[in-house]
Amino acid sequence: MSRSLPTIAAIVTFLACFAEPSVAQEPQGQSWPEVKCARYRKAWSDALAHRGMKGLSQEFVARHDDFLASGCTAKGDVCPRSAEELDLANMMVVAAMNAGTASTFPPFACRK
Repeated sequence: MSRSLPTIAAIVTFLACFAEPSVAQEPQGQSWPEVKCARYRKAWSDALAHRGMKGLSQEFVARHDDFLASGCTAKGDVCPRSAEELDLANMMVVAAMNAGTASTFPPFACRK
């Protein structure tokens, strides 16, 4: 898919909103996996509030909700099928990386 420069700039600007400053210590009582999940959950909520649900299938959203409900520990099985789902998945990978997680943290995978 080709994207125009203004579209790419808008996506990058949007994703920059999710960047959080690095901190030497995590909040007491939360493990690093819990912190990562909380940051990712906020990015997901913010992304949906910004872009809406248009073009997202019930299955895509339900599988993603299952991932969040697992504390972000369930094996990734959220398969983006529409262009809108793929755009959101790409946004979430960048948002997750901006939040200090690896690009493999989000649950997006299409298995045979």
